[in-house]
Amino acid sequence: MIHYFDSKEPFSLELGGELPELRIAYHTYGTLSPAKDNVVWVCHALTANSDVADWWPHTVEEGRFLDPARHFIICANILGSPYGTTAPLHINPQTGEPWYLDFPPFTIRDMVHAHRLLADHLGIGRIHTLVGSSVGGFQAVEWAVEEPERIGRLALIATAATASPWSIAVDETQRMAIEADATFFQRREDGGRKGLATARAIGLLTYRGADGYNLTQQDREPLPEVHRACSYQQYQGEKLCRRYNAYSYYVILNAFDTHDVGRGRGGVEAALQRITAPTVIVGITTDIIFLPGEMRELHRMIPHSRYFEMDSPFGHDGFLVEHDLLNEILYPFVND
Repeated sequence: MIHYFDSKEPFSLELGGELPELRIAYHTYGTLSPAKDNVVWVCHALTANSDVADWWPHTVEEGRFLDPARHFIICANILGSPYGTTAPLHINPQTGEPWYLDFPPFTIRDMVHAHRLLADHLGIGRIHTLVGSSVGGFQAVEWAVEEPERIGRLALIATAATASPWSIAVDETQRMAIEADATFFQRREDGGRKGLATARAIGLLTYRGADGYNLTQQDREPLPEVHRACSYQQYQGEKLCRRYNAYSYYVILNAFDTHDVGRGRGGVEAALQRITAPTVIVGITTDIIFLPGEMRELHRMIPHSRYFEMDSPFGHDGFLVEHDLLNEILYPFVND
């Protein structure tokens, strides 16, 4: 069941803006122990929501690394997302109208500050294990650097300590697609819908990569009227439009590009040295967003870390698909 935390206090943002008030949507699973020492906090990725059991198959189950029989699992919806936390289509209390593109710019650090606010509200002083994959990993590594004393263990999956020029270029290409849709600037809830569908199709190319597409999207007959890969791109673009909006997608891509744990901390390596939690880092052999070599470099810079690599043809999306392989790695780490 979804829960909400409402703060009527102004929420200051790193880039100088402010939200007059803040709502955070979150899900929990399992029971919080009397000592509050069994918390597993999951930071979610770009278009996911706080319902981990919904978007991460076969993870929130007994015998899996997110075991609600053993742990109190919590996931907070990120700032800017359309799934309940304050976002561009929410009403700006100062104008009485939705924010749209007036939504103040925010960063990954602002997302983490919202998580910290929720944790304080719930009386969670110590997190047994913090888990983050993809953009969720951005949040997790930032949180572990910012509050090392709060994090007992850290699991980082297909992620990075900074947004790379390559990933920023992919984001900019998606923003260009959204901006090419004139309806995006018309202050309407369905604004930018076609642009969003195109942006999603662009993003999917990087999520799966050539191996993933060549494995799953082969045509079933010669000279088809519509290639299977084409219908897949169209379907996935429309599917996202049914559950998301262009304004949230756009501002979260902007936030993605701000990610740099070394900013103001003497550089990336110096910042990562602050992490005191035992850490597991998981790379994916065919990931073309967060390359295995980059994941190994992250392992080199984080003290007390171990590196595992999943062999999967599904690229970055392997963390969503290869749940058995991932469980083999993370279950002993979370539960030993």
